[in-house]
Amino acid sequence: MAASNYYVPESSRLPIGTSIGLIGLAAGAGGMLNHSSSGGEGWALPHFVFFAGALILASVLYNWFSKVIGESRGGLYNAQMDRSYRWGMGWFIFSEVMFFAAFFGALFYVRQIAGPWLSGEGDKGISHMLWPEFVFQWPMFNNPAGADLPGPEAVIDPWHIPLLNTVLLISSSVTVTFAHHALRAMDRTRVIFWLALTVILGAVFVYFQIVEYVEAYEELGLTLDSGIYGSTFFMLTGFHGAHVTIGAFILFVIWLRIIKGHFTPEQHFGFEAAAWYWHFVDMVWIGLFFFVYIL
Repeated sequence: MAASNYYVPESSRLPIGTSIGLIGLAAGAGGMLNHSSSGGEGWALPHFVFFAGALILASVLYNWFSKVIGESRGGLYNAQMDRSYRWGMGWFIFSEVMFFAAFFGALFYVRQIAGPWLSGEGDKGISHMLWPEFVFQWPMFNNPAGADLPGPEAVIDPWHIPLLNTVLLISSSVTVTFAHHALRAMDRTRVIFWLALTVILGAVFVYFQIVEYVEAYEELGLTLDSGIYGSTFFMLTGFHGAHVTIGAFILFVIWLRIIKGHFTPEQHFGFEAAAWYWHFVDMVWIGLFFFVYIL
């Protein structure tokens, strides 16, 4: 029986723990990137800070989500609380849209404005005096700084691993939709099967992206240090890969909850929220495939 009044949880230190974990992740990752780029010593500290932040965040999220699941299973949430969660998830996905919009904006700015400007096009052609022999092209194999900032030797072929990953993610959107329909029909066997297949497809996607990164670093000279093309490539694909990893883990947790019988055809917003997130991640990848790999 759902609570008749809007549920207000008790005070918690978990948000503070989340902030500490996120700060550790960001500081550690920044330190790791700086040391790897400069070849400096002292790499152990950034790694320790990064993994410590990850452990803190994982512990906080486990306790926080366990608490939320317990409250939901205890009948403390009503229709108003359900609407609050839906609005909250909607705004969260909107913030993620803006997150990737900023990175796509950086890519378009470099390709349509900054690059041609450095090459002497437009009203600000005076900048061409800095590098008079520079001719802009995308991908940028030759950066204006020349040997001081060499570009990649080659780029990823979009019609191999990227195309395969596109098929994997589009297929995963179909399978998670099948799982949702099965849940609404209260067919737990089909839900478990289709959702497990979705998680497997996400894991395979991440595996092939790792294979792609190894190829980029070891064979193509495409690294974070290979100029603006390398930095935008890894910024967009790397953050997307992180979102796929998180989304697959969320779906795995939902899969475990389905096995335990936590959801009903009428009450399964946890599943719906995970599915929304997964469809968003798939749509971002389609944009990446066209604007990063093909165009």
